[in-house]
Parts: sequence; C-alpha cells; structure tokens
Amino acid sequence: MLIFGRCHCGNISFTLNWKPEPSEIPARACTCTFCTKHGAVWTSCPTGSLKWAVKDARHVSAYAFGTETAEFHICTQCGVVPLVTSRIDDGLYAVVNVNTFEGVDTSLLRRSPSTLDGETEESRLARRKRNWIADVEYVESLPE
Repeated sequence: MLIFGRCHCGNISFTLNWKPEPSEIPARACTCTFCTKHGAVWTSCPTGSLKWAVKDARHVSAYAFGTETAEFHICTQCGVVPLVTSRIDDGLYAVVNVNTFEGVDTSLLRRSPSTLDGETEESRLARRKRNWIADVEYVESLPE
C-alpha cells in the first residue's frame, strides 16, 4: 500500500510503501510534551520503505530535544511535523505522522497512547532499530 503524506502547505512530503498490505495501521500518540503540543500521532512499518522530499529547505527546521537522537522535521511555513528521523549506526530510521496522510481510510488507524518516559538512550535506539522504518531515502522531489 502506498501512503502519501505532506505538511499542510506541501513543502515536506513523503511516500511510505507499506509492505505487506496493512489490515490496520498502528497510530501511537506519544505523550511527551512536544508531540502533545503538536498533536502528532506516529506510525512506522519496519518492513516498508520511505521516500521523503522538501521543496524549499529554507522553510524546514530540524528540532532535537531530550537525548537529541531524533530530528523532528518541521515546516516553518505551516508548522506541521510530518516525520521524524534518527541516525543509528550507519542507518537512517524514520516514523511518520498519521495526521499528515492524504486519502487513507481512517478506519485503518489503531490509535493508542505511547509513553516513552524512563527509556535509556540505549533502549530507545534499540527500539527504533526494531520498530521504525529502516529503508529511508531523501529524494529531490516526489510525484505530485
């Protein structure tokens, strides 16, 4: 299943190739203050692949906090956070915000809270390697 997503103005966009076809999509509402304030709800498909692009890099901010092991990619034009990336060892991993999906049937989303308080940096990175999208590629542009 190809899932398209973007920030409100379309400056940051992505295509997630979810393999195999999902019967449901986990949608984790992180309870940290940043995600709560942004209303972000994250998902990933460890067996899938993600391509993402930025039209104008001058209007993107990468924000890292806490352990500073993940970058939240924020569009400074519209304020939306479509994805988060984390460089672990030699790989780039990512999660995407289900609230930025275009045309996905919301009945597929299985929403649940996600509390990551108390995780050590080592356990956090190990969880990301297991659960986040591991095939991540930044591309110059995506089809509109």
